Amino acid sequence: MTKEVTCPLDLIDIYYPQDGELRNILLTHSKSVAEKALTIARNHPELNLDEQFLYEAAMLHDIGIFKTNAPGIDCFGESPYICHGYLGAELVREAGFPKHALVCERHTGAGLSLHDITSQQLPIPHRDMLPLSLEEQVVCFADKFFSKTHLDKEKTVEAVRKSLLKYGEEGVKRFDCWCEQFL
Repeated sequence: MTKEVTCPLDLIDIYYPQDGELRNILLTHSKSVAEKALTIARNHPELNLDEQFLYEAAMLHDIGIFKTNAPGIDCFGESPYICHGYLGAELVREAGFPKHALVCERHTGAGLSLHDITSQQLPIPHRDMLPLSLEEQVVCFADKFFSKTHLDKEKTVEAVRKSLLKYGEEGVKRFDCWCEQFL
């Protein structure tokens, strides 16, 4: 890292060049996720969510995508796309933001349990990667409604359920609980 990191969002400038299409994809997607997360926080004041942290974590949750091989979204790294969460977490943790790193690591699918990871032989570290704090859960939930290939569209609840099935029934159950809690 060459630039000093004083704010978590400085990491975007470090890893995503100003003129790159991937930066546009990351920022457009992340802003949609952040807006949905903040809407949830404002609609549910009883949850006492930290809005500043929610915004920063939503903006950083996909910081690791550039390290993956997903040409459809301008990513030409070496790792499978499913690795972007823990790879981003490593970058964010190294920069000194451990709480933000947990959001990066735990947002894939509806979170991934050790059982999900081992039974599906996913190429990620063998440990639970389930969102624990309410803020982690809200960012994970909000993220499910936005893809990086159709930046202008919000998915329906049914479309999200269908996309989560590839990670197993556990994720769909978590998502359904979040629907009851956050919508």
